[in-house]
Amino acid sequence: MAALDPDLLLRAYSVGVFPMASTRDAADVFWVEPKKRGVLPLDGFHLSRSLAKTLRSDRFTVTVDTAFGEVVAFCAEATARRPDTWINPDIEVAYAELHRRGYAHSVEAWLDGELVGGLYGVRLGGAFFGESMFSRARDASKVALAYLVARLRVGGFQLLDCQFLTEHLASMGTIEVGRDAYVALLDKALGLGSVAAGALPSGPADFFAIDFGAAPDDVAATVSGPTSGCRIVQLLGQTS
Repeated sequence: MAALDPDLLLRAYSVGVFPMASTRDAADVFWVEPKKRGVLPLDGFHLSRSLAKTLRSDRFTVTVDTAFGEVVAFCAEATARRPDTWINPDIEVAYAELHRRGYAHSVEAWLDGELVGGLYGVRLGGAFFGESMFSRARDASKVALAYLVARLRVGGFQLLDCQFLTEHLASMGTIEVGRDAYVALLDKALGLGSVAAGALPSGPADFFAIDFGAAPDDVAATVSGPTSGCRIVQLLGQTS
């Protein structure tokens, strides 16, 4: 079987399609375009009081792109709640190459030096396509997602695609939209309009803006210093 081509993978994301494998050991992948899409509005993240407290405590150390391969591997592991996954070795290899090229990123949550949670996804233009997350400690994946949303807001992103709506994601503000609405959001995030044939989208969104103290105008007066849990709470705003 031919390897999953990273360039084809990027093209697929630009038109709203992504790959999955039927099982962890599957020899091939299939392409998915859901009729209903999970989307987390970047201004609609639900930050509960308990999660805000966890963030402020800085109990977890949160990093970006320091353990991409490990995050993908943990996401691909079978668990009691998820006896099989859709991430096969071919997908792991393809996303590792996207990471090497700067298109795929991970957010990692560490506890006492151990990787206990995280997520990974693909960045294209002003869109971030969340692929999978894992948690080995309470709130670890929630903390990683909170850091991701804050990072995308500061960086000027317009779309956080969560693929499918789950109870866990819904509790954090994810909504479900139809295909036409999703395509409109995607086109806007990739550069206002359809992607030109033969060209990948690009835009002003900056995944690393938060690392240099940048902030949107509406929070610039209250946010400063290194990225910390308190800063993330300020960026997201607390709701009950």
